[in-house]
Amino acid sequence: MRSRSNSGVRLDGYGRLVQQTILRHQDAVTGLLPASADHRDAWVRDNVYSILAVWGLGLAYRKNADRDEDKAKAYELEQSVVKLMRGLLQCMMRQVDKVEAFKYSQSTRDCLHAKYNTHTCATVVGDQEWGHLQMDATSLYLLMLAQMTASGLHIIHSLDEVNFIQNLVFYIETAYKTADFGIWERGDKTNQGITELNASSVGMAKAALEALDELDLFGAKGGPQSVIRVLSDEVQHCQSILHSMLPRASTSKEVDASVLSVISYPAFAVEDSKLVEITKQEIITKLQGRYGCCRFLRDGYRTPKEDPNRLYYEPAELKLFENIECEWPLFWAYLIIDGIFSGNMEQVQEYREALEGVLIKGKNGVRLVPELYSVPLDKVDEEYRNPRTVDRIPLGKLPLMWGQSLYILGCLMAEGFLAPGEIDPLNRRFATVPKPDVVVQVCILAETEGIKAVLRKEDINAETVADVYPIRVQPARILSHIYTRLGRNKQMCLTGRPYRHMGVLGTSKLYNIRKNIFAFTPQFIDQQQFYLALDNTMIVEMLRTDLSYLRSRWRMTGQPTITFPISHTMLDETGSSVHPMVLATLRKLQDGYFGGARIQTGKLSEFLTTSCRTHLSFMDPGPEGKVFAKSYELSIDSFEELHAEEWLHGLQIAEDADTYDEVAQYLDHLLQRTVPQSNLPPTAQRGGLSRFRAAVHTTHDLMSLASKAKDLHVQNVGMYVPSKIFQASQQSVKLLSSPHQHNVDGKSHTLYAEMSLPRDEDGNMDCKALVDQLRICPTLQEQADILYMLHILKGPKWHTGLDSEPGPTVEELLTELYMRVGNTRQWALIRYISGILKKKVEALDEACTDLLSHQKHLTVGLPPEPREKTISTPIPYEELVRLIDEASEKNLSVSILTQEIMVYLAMYMRTQPALFAEMFRIRIGLIIQVMATELAHSLRCSAGEATENLMNLSPSDMKSLLYHILSGKEFGVERSVQSVNSSLTTAISICEVGAVGATKPERAGIVRLKSEIKQVRAGWVSTNLRSSGLRSCGVFNFAAVSVVLVLSAQSAGHSELLGKGSFSSMLEDHSSKDSRQGQWQRRRRLDGALNRVPVGFYQKVWKVLQKCHGLSVEGFVLPSSTTREMTPGEMKFAVHVESVLNRVPQPEYRQLLVETILVLTMLVDMEVHTIGGIIAVEKILQTANDLFYEEQKALGADDHMLEKDPTTGICSLLYDSAPSGRFGTMTYLSKSVVMYVYDFLPTDGCSMQ
Repeated sequence: MRSRSNSGVRLDGYGRLVQQTILRHQDAVTGLLPASADHRDAWVRDNVYSILAVWGLGLAYRKNADRDEDKAKAYELEQSVVKLMRGLLQCMMRQVDKVEAFKYSQSTRDCLHAKYNTHTCATVVGDQEWGHLQMDATSLYLLMLAQMTASGLHIIHSLDEVNFIQNLVFYIETAYKTADFGIWERGDKTNQGITELNASSVGMAKAALEALDELDLFGAKGGPQSVIRVLSDEVQHCQSILHSMLPRASTSKEVDASVLSVISYPAFAVEDSKLVEITKQEIITKLQGRYGCCRFLRDGYRTPKEDPNRLYYEPAELKLFENIECEWPLFWAYLIIDGIFSGNMEQVQEYREALEGVLIKGKNGVRLVPELYSVPLDKVDEEYRNPRTVDRIPLGKLPLMWGQSLYILGCLMAEGFLAPGEIDPLNRRFATVPKPDVVVQVCILAETEGIKAVLRKEDINAETVADVYPIRVQPARILSHIYTRLGRNKQMCLTGRPYRHMGVLGTSKLYNIRKNIFAFTPQFIDQQQFYLALDNTMIVEMLRTDLSYLRSRWRMTGQPTITFPISHTMLDETGSSVHPMVLATLRKLQDGYFGGARIQTGKLSEFLTTSCRTHLSFMDPGPEGKVFAKSYELSIDSFEELHAEEWLHGLQIAEDADTYDEVAQYLDHLLQRTVPQSNLPPTAQRGGLSRFRAAVHTTHDLMSLASKAKDLHVQNVGMYVPSKIFQASQQSVKLLSSPHQHNVDGKSHTLYAEMSLPRDEDGNMDCKALVDQLRICPTLQEQADILYMLHILKGPKWHTGLDSEPGPTVEELLTELYMRVGNTRQWALIRYISGILKKKVEALDEACTDLLSHQKHLTVGLPPEPREKTISTPIPYEELVRLIDEASEKNLSVSILTQEIMVYLAMYMRTQPALFAEMFRIRIGLIIQVMATELAHSLRCSAGEATENLMNLSPSDMKSLLYHILSGKEFGVERSVQSVNSSLTTAISICEVGAVGATKPERAGIVRLKSEIKQVRAGWVSTNLRSSGLRSCGVFNFAAVSVVLVLSAQSAGHSELLGKGSFSSMLEDHSSKDSRQGQWQRRRRLDGALNRVPVGFYQKVWKVLQKCHGLSVEGFVLPSSTTREMTPGEMKFAVHVESVLNRVPQPEYRQLLVETILVLTMLVDMEVHTIGGIIAVEKILQTANDLFYEEQKALGADDHMLEKDPTTGICSLLYDSAPSGRFGTMTYLSKSVVMYVYDFLPTDGCSMQ
């Protein structure tokens, strides 16, 4: 018999340690581990961490086997691991109904439990009796399931279990927007059961999603059916939210040691090595003590000051826990493993020695990791005075099994028994390694042969849908519908993935479905998406955004492939050439560089070998050879949203229907269920195509589809159906055409004061007469107004009786009008009709969630509250729209504009998160107000005109204007009228200051904005300017025509954007003033509206509050007791201060208050113990204003110059003063602060209470 090697002896030592501290507690039936002798329940997280040492030891025995017994030992250990993982699976599968409900609700009522009965796998406490929602625990289980499966363990045994795991993927894929109780089961650190978004949960979910993607749960013995699929876009959502949060852990915890598990082993979720290092140093400097690390600042758990008789803390009580938080040796075990993975042997040595020093010797000399070290009750005061000096005592579980397990795992690795790759077979440890450059492949697809010819004329190679056959091209929403089938399991009542929009990463792959190759067009091409798709410049912007996103976020093997269709809406008015903006983009794509990404254009067939391809095996035929078993036919309701235009193209439709393949039959079945009845005369049908033609005809049936409040654009049908089949001509309700139709170039533009509304004998509105007026309306605007009146009086479903009985409904006529206005690109009218029709802004709830997940609160409507509504948690689409309508006070155009701005903000949040630095609350109402003010100021026009100007901007120009306001760059839109040879010339020029940081497209955007404004202005002033001999420059095309909304209810609301308070003073004629006039006022207004404050402002406010009783703003007090609950770097504190400042409705006044507080903070940095009781900030500002007024008066300023803002009493000139300099705001504020505080300064030098 061979003698035992030295390494074998050491390994046996660890074997005994594992047996005595972990395995002897494992339940013989379920395989679960209790938390400790006192806590007999099995926590999911603790169980997974505790079994890691057993898994590692099994791998070590297998690798270092001296003799056969070692291999047997390895097998035995591995089976213990499998037993525990399957035990947890049993616990969760018993709650399958919760998994199903949670996919849709993300509610704490429907989540999986955090702990179970060790002996029976049953639940142990009620749904609401514990902080069960812990995304990190479920994610950790899935991550380790993936790693263990990859290492060769067989944990999942059946396809039902595979389906369940697939549904757990859907459960955690929304972690980036789900507030939970987190790793410490407490949520907000006041421990009052308030959930919050936790970096540790988001990071662990990201890691689990990446690890499971394309993983076969049956290991080497599996097939396509046992592969798990993850949508890459969900992973990237988690990634961007995680990056925006770190090093902060959540809103109430500025730093948390649990984030070590996210930046290092086991998750390795962060790809930016600098951010990993910053976060690690933050944890070590703020949380590390002599016995381990605190969990987070002011953590009261097991401290001598904690009241054991109640769970929650009083907010002001948290200050008591400062400097006496318990220290956990567990985190040193994480840092040992981190050092091994990063190759930092000094760190490993340092923390191994430190950890050995705090271990406790059990019987037989077994080394145990205690749960925590606490300050003894009699030493508390000493620890307060000299933090981290007192000797502490071990408390809690002994050992803490999770810590014990990580300690053993660290030792096995440090002593060379395990290599990093063995416990990380999926190579997550290489997350921070730089990725190779991505080349985005773009296939340009022409809708028709005609468009292909137009493109060929411009030397652009494109293919039609027929050319790319047998590859089939589909809109993104079809892919969303296909994915709803993933993970469906009738036996367990699992419905598969909820219908969600596809991100660009999902549509940039090619898919094998039923032996066919499918490509999908990007989501933004789907014409249903709001009116943004009507603006070609916007489509180009969205393409640019998607390409730059792909460049930075693509992580899969193979290159991304974008299919970019060119439809007839992308041609110019004549239809004979491509829209110049689209053409320029196509040229750039062919040149190989666009949107910061490297581009390769070519045919779709050429990209087959280099593209990323995925086989969607769940769409393969079932056991009977049919694509879907009969049992699934009842569950088709989830496809109700599918529309007739979304036909799979290229199905060889022969004269007899029998040659349909099953995919076609399946889609045919869907389409027959969702096609509404037509009220238009059918087109002639012939041949065996009748069934198909009838269905295609309905795609033109806009009126009936409008009943679903969907914006269906006819032109898209041909994109996905081969042209040889698709020849049905468009039927249109011709009722709206009239000989005096509104002229596109603005020559016949009509303004009128008020409509003469017909009334019947009883004095009520005569709706039939209104319908008659429709026939003779000279402008589209009047038609819209009449239809709006009918919509209000009779409702959308009222039949108008036009030309026939019952005639088309109001809604149908509005939809047709919308189509027509869309073609003429009259943006104010498009927005107006969108509002009447309540058009769905498809990405609205996603945009809102995106902003909220980046820890930004949103407000809609104009201040003050209650008109201004705050949104702080994701809410469903319908509720969000209702809230916006309410805040807009039923003003349709403002409501729709608010929704539009929200979508743009989310776009910028995705691509340029730096624009939102130091902003915690985004106030959309104020942003819209400032946009209108900017236009009024730059164009020297009235409030009403400025609002009309704003409403008439195309979506791309609106987005451009928003960018300039967000970026804080100095710019202006100027219209100057010069007299040359007795004729007037109008010129619009842009003055932009400090544009260095603006990207080229954004700089170009402001030039486009210039031309748009010019066109809009020209539309209005054409009548009076012609008489003055005005000549248009001839440089710009005058296609955009201004439309004034005249319906009194609407117009009144419009003007409300401006004309209140301090804004009215901006709208006077500034022509005689210095060009720099108004620059500082504008700057303050922008910063005030955007809630932008200087870096470190909130931390300074925290210091001020420690030296006084509170700050009073507009009668609302921010008490000093706030600092007893919150720490200076806490986001919760910043949001609290911001909410107090937001009680000030005027943005520039708010900004002066911020400057006042800033001066106060300078005073605090001096050695002053206290600066008095409650400090009235606005009083200091008013004093400064009086000083300024007196001094300017003495220097001879006249009353006009010193005009005061009627609402605040502040001199307009003070608003416009630079902060520094002889007459700067800081000079007067400093004097005022000293005068104010001087009264409070103690004469006897008494210290602060």
